[in-house]
Amino acid sequence: MSNPEVALFMLGAFIFIIMLGFPIAFTLIAMGVGFGFYAYYQPGQDFFDSRVFYLLTQNTFSVMNNDVLIAVPLFLFMGYVIERSNILDKLFHSLQVAARHVPGSMAVAALATCAMFATATGIVGAVVTLMGLLAFPAMLKAGYDEKLSAGVICAGGTLGILIPPSIMLIVYGATAAVSVVKLYAAALIPGFLLAGLYMVYVITRVVINPKLAPKLPKSQTEIPFMAVVKMLSTSFFPLAVLIMSVLGSILFGLATPNEAAAVGASGAMLLAAGYRALTWMRLKEAVFLTARTTAMVCWLFVGAWTFSSVFSYLGGEGLIKDFVLSFDLSPLGFLLMAQVIIFLLGWPLEWSEIIIIFVPIFLPLLPHFNIDPLFFGILVALNLQTSFLTPPMAMSAYYLKGVAPPHVQLMTIFRGCLPFLSMVFVTMALVYIFPKIITWLPDLFYGN
Repeated sequence: MSNPEVALFMLGAFIFIIMLGFPIAFTLIAMGVGFGFYAYYQPGQDFFDSRVFYLLTQNTFSVMNNDVLIAVPLFLFMGYVIERSNILDKLFHSLQVAARHVPGSMAVAALATCAMFATATGIVGAVVTLMGLLAFPAMLKAGYDEKLSAGVICAGGTLGILIPPSIMLIVYGATAAVSVVKLYAAALIPGFLLAGLYMVYVITRVVINPKLAPKLPKSQTEIPFMAVVKMLSTSFFPLAVLIMSVLGSILFGLATPNEAAAVGASGAMLLAAGYRALTWMRLKEAVFLTARTTAMVCWLFVGAWTFSSVFSYLGGEGLIKDFVLSFDLSPLGFLLMAQVIIFLLGWPLEWSEIIIIFVPIFLPLLPHFNIDPLFFGILVALNLQTSFLTPPMAMSAYYLKGVAPPHVQLMTIFRGCLPFLSMVFVTMALVYIFPKIITWLPDLFYGN
């Protein structure tokens, strides 16, 4: 076999092995070293003299020395501390009361809570699970439609990988060598646009069919204005101030993402202490979960960079590039093809594997089609919302099913996700038609 054929066999073998359930990071490392030994083999050399071992150690050092990735454990720690600060129930209740006159007020409040909490944590499984325990039973008890309630929780919980400060955007920035600050600015409008479309969909459905979300009894809606203000001041505003301080300091150049993440982590501890939820056990759990998730991301980088280096050395990257260019696609055609592939990859894979392993395959093609990596990254982030909502591998649905009442069927949750999935496609279409949705804020703050 020629070297490009070996590279394609390497890629096919990797996909087959991870489908069997092997750990992705260590599969990447093992295949990178195995095929790298073949790629760099020289007759008569000792086993440990192969350049692949130098490549592995160099990639490990580069990942651990990458300044961009310092923000990952800090934002993760901020999220895990907030998750354990007992703020979610107060936040949901206060937003529900504030939106009491809006059709489908509990669903709208659940979406707003999910968006805000997902922004603070960036951990999809945690947001869906906690909201599934808190808001989902409350909506069902109030007579809300099961499908609508399930779709609200699943869709709202995924917003954290798009709306800053998103861990996914940091990982993409490190992978594509794109400014994380610009990515955050670019993601703000699409993220809130998607959250807004979710709310518009819910309100429209309830206006058309009020039986989907019955009005709450007067005992829950006749609340004095000052009481509502007091509830918001003790739940919504502290978290909002923390998030806006972190984002504002990044966007206005007052702090780097790493510095803002450190301040955010400190602020999360103060917030938890203010709610009397900062116990030694919870702090220890947050540190442990942060270390575990950060280690997973770092080893994925080590494995992916080793794998992709060997894959490129064998000629696989050039072969794929020539194959794609042979179709003579327009920039729009290439974007659509790339997004379809990423959409399909989202069924069996997590966003971290897609960003670190497969997105780099498309990055060398972007200059040929004159596509900004910043624009491409936000499209990918929008697309990855679908991986959590698309049956049969909709992870948000499985997270919710794990905590939902026994009578709620998985197929009911799947059907509830589909209308919100269509809102993601609408947002992507709007971004294709009006690219300024992505580029306006970065251009305004930082120039072209």
